[in-house]
Amino acid sequence: MNANLEQANFIGANLNQAVLIGGHLVKANLKGANLVDANLEQAILLETNLEGAILMRANLKGVILMRANLKGANLEDANLEDANLEAALNLTIDQLSKVKTLYEAKLDPELDKPLKEKHPALFEKPGHDEP
Repeated sequence: MNANLEQANFIGANLNQAVLIGGHLVKANLKGANLVDANLEQAILLETNLEGAILMRANLKGVILMRANLKGANLEDANLEDANLEAALNLTIDQLSKVKTLYEAKLDPELDKPLKEKHPALFEKPGHDEP
């Protein structure tokens, strides 16, 4: 898709199941948006406002979320494989503990270390069955 939605305003928008693969959403405002089951694989969400956004089961594989505001965002069962979350704002261990995977994700050390200690399965290759 590679849509250029830089600085777009989607406050409270219903983007349920939206396909924004490779989308350019730099500095977009997605505060409170419904992104349940959305596919944002490889999207650039640099400095994007995702405060209170619902990203349940969203495909965020390979996304760039550097300096994105994730305050109160629901990341339950979201795929964050290979995502770049370095310098993400207002991101908590609690939020990340509920995602589907953090395999190969880039995190700040203050999030990475405790998550690996408490939730090591999140960092395993997806599809890996535990004994």
